[in-house]
Amino acid sequence: MMSRKIPYQLILIIGFIFHFSDGIYAQGCSDAGVCTIDSFKPHDHGDAQEYQNTFKAGLNFGAADYDINVFGTYLDYRRKVNENLSVDAKLTTLSQSGNDISAFGLSDIYVNGNYKVGKRASLTLGFKIPLMDANRKENGLALPMDYQSSLGTFDLVLGFGYAIKKLQLLAAIQQPLTQNNNEFLSDLYPSSSPLSEFQSTNQFKRSGDILIRASYPLNLGQKFVFTPSLLPIYHLANDKFTDIDGIEKEIDGSQGLTLNWNTYFDYYINDKHALQLSLGAPFIVRDTRPDGLTRSFVANIQYRINF
Repeated sequence: MMSRKIPYQLILIIGFIFHFSDGIYAQGCSDAGVCTIDSFKPHDHGDAQEYQNTFKAGLNFGAADYDINVFGTYLDYRRKVNENLSVDAKLTTLSQSGNDISAFGLSDIYVNGNYKVGKRASLTLGFKIPLMDANRKENGLALPMDYQSSLGTFDLVLGFGYAIKKLQLLAAIQQPLTQNNNEFLSDLYPSSSPLSEFQSTNQFKRSGDILIRASYPLNLGQKFVFTPSLLPIYHLANDKFTDIDGIEKEIDGSQGLTLNWNTYFDYYINDKHALQLSLGAPFIVRDTRPDGLTRSFVANIQYRINF
């Protein structure tokens, strides 16, 4: 039986996260992609071993810089090949609106293979495949990365997970193997336009990210699991762009650490069906985030079915 205190606890958790995140901006876990891959998220007892297939659908919302609201969706399918090997694929979309500009498009496809090494360790190898070149335009001028539905990069994804009793640890890297075709130059916009204040990303060269996640699931009765998670993400080097005179420049402050706190609240309807609410908020931020991944908070709701 569920305790009567559970709804009250959940309200406190949500309230604390949204209060803490007010006015603070961070990379946001889900945006570059690596930390939202299914095998990189905290595992739970609902991932029933007897089922060969898992399908997930999710909807997320984030508040970005420059009064931009961001909505995302995803479909995720995992196939268990044998006791140690599984493969999964994920399709994402993104919608951005703000400053009288609205944009929507397909984002990326993630394809990953996951291999268990004993009972405690796992390895993941995968790729992020972009579905657009990150050079959406309006009135003939390129838009900043904040209005692109994908980073436009083809990325390599590597990860290693390890469990110490209930504590789940993950280390991963997401490294672009190609760059996008973005041509945004803020100098081409008049000073009266809000886009003149955005960071230029013409011929954008984005560095990779490494992350470490530590999570610890807590059972709240038979059907509820609350999982707090710490997620440091380190951007490995300053990003670069080419200015209006054709000179390549580093974007100072784009290298560095983002530290997020994520929470997951799972409700298991039965062995096959489950709902998950997840929230994210930052503790530490990078000075500059030219890739358009800025979020003051991220909220996600997901439905899962095993079959």
